[in-house]
Amino acid sequence: MTERPIYITAATHISMQQPLDEQWLTEPILHTEPYVRSIDPNFRQWLNPLEARRMGKILKRALVTASEAMTRSGISNPDAIITGTGLGCIENTELILEALCRDGEQTLKPTYFMQSTHNTISSLIAIHHRCHGYNSTYSHRGVSFDAALLDAFVQLSLGDIATALVTGNDELTPSYFNILKRLGYVGNPRQVPAGEASAAIMLATEPGDNPLCRLEQCRLSYGTPPLDTLPRDVDTVMLGINGHDANDELYRQIATLYPDATLLRYKHIFGESYTASALGVYAAAAIINAGVIPAAMSLDGKASSAAAPRRLLVVNHSDSRCLSFTLLSKP
Repeated sequence: MTERPIYITAATHISMQQPLDEQWLTEPILHTEPYVRSIDPNFRQWLNPLEARRMGKILKRALVTASEAMTRSGISNPDAIITGTGLGCIENTELILEALCRDGEQTLKPTYFMQSTHNTISSLIAIHHRCHGYNSTYSHRGVSFDAALLDAFVQLSLGDIATALVTGNDELTPSYFNILKRLGYVGNPRQVPAGEASAAIMLATEPGDNPLCRLEQCRLSYGTPPLDTLPRDVDTVMLGINGHDANDELYRQIATLYPDATLLRYKHIFGESYTASALGVYAAAAIINAGVIPAAMSLDGKASSAAAPRRLLVVNHSDSRCLSFTLLSKP
């Protein structure tokens, strides 16, 4: 694989923090509820009411974050649009199933059916912006976004494409939250809130005017976690600790590999979801660009005295079987 520099030229989010800005860097909203839905912007700034009323929340969020990433990067027609989503358009899926149970197959609404599949998100972004290039969706539970990012990273590294919009999107309905709570995935004592994620990241092989950071490495593995492959020459490590013992054990092992690094966490600020790692990568890029580490994200109390990060490693895992890491650095 040819070594080509890859840059994150723009990144946006809609989450349980103030949407589409970086206010969380200095004034994060710390939620204590077990389940928190995203704070939505005024969608009418991007979508006309007739268009918006046909879309579920996840589609509106995905379209707005993608549009903002395109605007901020100056790239209006990326070569690839790749989305990671664990649950897809679960709200519309539930509406279809509820109607089937209640009314049979006589009065189903076609819009709910058309917008219930996982790949609707990536397709809608492409249709809205008239992008006719590579378009793909990954749905691999907790590493859905990581798989999408890896796809873009490989294609950019090979020179097959020069720009890529990578997004991570998930919504969480009250009924599905209750299912995940019964399964023990969220809603446990001391665990971070379950939330929703919508993040869009623009990648390019040219840095543009003011890139947020450089994407140096992106890896995804399955099976016994290969901790010996993690990069060691880093000064900051961001872990997906969420307060659940089964989830956090592997992160605690990883933390011991970096005794001199600044350790950060992010899920207590952005929530737990199948694509929380999308918000983790977004947050890491914003931190490198701002040159400051928020004290609220410190895992070990060292953040307040830490220097601005040069190389930041974001580590994520799903069920301790799928391990991914993303290495970002100053451009």
